[in-house]
Amino acid sequence: MSLKIGDRVTVIDEDLNGVIRDISAGVVSIETEDGFRLSYGISEVVLQRVLTPDVFAGENINQIIRDKEFVKSHKSIRVKPKERNLPTMEVDLHIEQITTRYQHLSNFDILNMQLDTAKHKLEFALKKRIQKIVFIHGVGDGVLKSELEYLFRRYSNVSYYPADYQKYGQGATEVYVKQKATP
Repeated sequence: MSLKIGDRVTVIDEDLNGVIRDISAGVVSIETEDGFRLSYGISEVVLQRVLTPDVFAGENINQIIRDKEFVKSHKSIRVKPKERNLPTMEVDLHIEQITTRYQHLSNFDILNMQLDTAKHKLEFALKKRIQKIVFIHGVGDGVLKSELEYLFRRYSNVSYYPADYQKYGQGATEVYVKQKATP
């Protein structure tokens, strides 16, 4: 991909667009639409393509519109009894799923970020009255798993146990939130 100063680009994995202001040593400096200057690796940005009417050249526009307007009948989806008991919320605590900028973090910082995410998601589930949550923590050395168990023990209305082995293997814990009756 050949980028040049003045090109409009979009940052991969972030909701940012901007104009290239400087390119040096594999680093692109962009100015966002809000006027901020940010630097990214060349592999972290993609060139924005401008859609012009000639994109559909050679296509029959009327046929495309008819195809889009054709309404397909939707079949009802039957929920299997086994699927009724599946958790309503999954939280993947792998660091790649939490942030894209984790290469410079220490193991301690990564663990704290994972625990903060778990705590926020658990608080969210309590607030929204979600009964089942699966925390996907992976196998590893078991440090995150034991820290999660310590976190879950601090809540009196929470019980936890290993998640479905067929679906998650040994790397997940299912949390059940006991709902209090509302008057």
